[in-house]
Parts: sequence; C-alpha cells; structure tokens
Amino acid sequence: MSDKPTVVLGLDYETDVGSFYYTYNGVEQGTPLLLDLLSRKGVHATFFFTGACARKFPDIVATIHRAGHEIGNHSLFHETVGDPLFEIPGVVPLLAEEVGFRLRKAHEWVSEAAGFEPVSFRSPRLFGSTAVCNALEELGYVADASYPMYFYRERLVPYHPSREDWTKEGDLRLLEIPNFADMTMESHDPYGRDRDQWPLFRTESAAALLIHIDNFCEYVTTRGLPPVLCFYFHPWEFVEQPEKMHVGEGWVVPDPFIVKNCGPYALEQFGLLLDGLVARGATFATCRELAADPRWAKAG
Repeated sequence: MSDKPTVVLGLDYETDVGSFYYTYNGVEQGTPLLLDLLSRKGVHATFFFTGACARKFPDIVATIHRAGHEIGNHSLFHETVGDPLFEIPGVVPLLAEEVGFRLRKAHEWVSEAAGFEPVSFRSPRLFGSTAVCNALEELGYVADASYPMYFYRERLVPYHPSREDWTKEGDLRLLEIPNFADMTMESHDPYGRDRDQWPLFRTESAAALLIHIDNFCEYVTTRGLPPVLCFYFHPWEFVEQPEKMHVGEGWVVPDPFIVKNCGPYALEQFGLLLDGLVARGATFATCRELAADPRWAKAG
C-alpha cells in the first residue's frame, strides 16, 4: 500500500457565494484563471455544474472539457437534494420523492450543455442522502463526491454505498467519495464542521491546510488504508466578492470567512497547495478516473 495520496480536485459551479448571491462572476472571471493554473501545474479536476449554470454558460462547459477536465453534475439550482446536516434559514430540502425528478432534469441540462452525459455528481453543501445515491445509480452515474467525512466520520476511503443507507457499505455500483476532513482534531462544533478544512487555504494559507492534510494521511495510513483526498472549491473564491449583496427584498450578509481573501490571494494559495501536494508524491484523478481505479472495484 502506498502512503502517497490520491487527490480529487472538485470545483463546484454555481452562482457566487454558494448561491446566496445571484451573480456568476466566479464562473465568468474565475474560470480562465483556474484553467491556466491547472494547466501550468499539469493536473486535472472535476467541474461540477448546476444544470442552471451549464445551461447559461455552455461555451464555458465546452472550454473546460476541451482542457481535459471532467464535467460533473451539481443539482439543478444548487438546491438541497439530500438530508440537511444543519439548518440554513430559507433553504428547504427536496422531499425524497422529488429527488429522482430533479436529478434527472439536472442531468438533462448538463448533458445538453456538454454534448455528453455526466457520470459524476456532488450534492450542494455535501447534503447527500440515500435517495440521491439511488437516483444516481438509476441514471448510470459512477461516482458521487458528497459524503461529508466531518459529519458522519465513519468512511475514510471511497466505498460502494448501501441502497438502504448511503452512509453504510453496500451493493450499489456507484462509488461514494468522502470529502477530506482532519479526523485527528478534537471538534468543538456540534456538527464537526471545524474538521472540514474548507476554506482554510485562503482564510489562512496553503501551508496551514497542508498541516491538516499531513495529519489525515498519517491517520489513515496507520489504519492500513490508502489516503484519498477529495476537495471542494468554487470559482467564485478566485474572484473578489462583496461583503454583502442586495438580493430580492433584502440584504444577504454571509459570515466573514465565506468571502475572506477571495481573489488573487486565493489563487496564489491554491497554486501553493497544488505544489505542496505534488511535493508529497500525490497523484491526481478525476471522479470518473477514481471510480475506474481497481482498488475500488466492486466485488462480484
């Protein structure tokens, strides 16, 4: 077993600031910066598009695909498709019976924009569920990068979920990819969110994040498991964002850390993070590529 990490870079394409703003400045202005950086570093990523974003920017979808990156699905409108982990006022989850229809519609919109069918998915805010996994299985998806390790804490490496409980191992063909969290930390948050290291790379630095990455890699290798690091970033993080925005009938004022250091500093630190991962012998894989890795092949 290698102690060198496998890294999955996921970029979630939605309206700015996690859909609290209505603008797409990150998609329009951040994409060229990201593609240039990823090209210079020689790594590929999975770009998860909401159906609405893909339909609005099909040329950007095509540009990302031509650059050799994977195009994935990120729901229809960045809605809560799965089980909410914590409450967000005004953000109401879909009913379980609605999930299949919404994911099919998102799949159609991303497919129309891309010219082919996506096979990888990520739930907005990592609010996944059993209903989501079963719907993805029916749609022929091979990977879901929704599992929030910080919250459920049981799965440290990719696995095939159960059709009865997506947090347990089972017989689905779909590969569930846990999102990186530093499980060596003692959490002081009721949901364990302080173990989830987003967006430390820009609120502090790449060096600060790499400390937690090293902790996690040691944590899993001492348990006889291969380290797999799945990250989520957003194009809006690489474009300066206002501290508040008037939307509809009022102002949206996100917590300061959400928009802190968005722009050039975030891009610089993202590059340093990639350099640090390369120095640690990391290999980079898209979600589709990870699902094809024999290490995660489904028995039988």
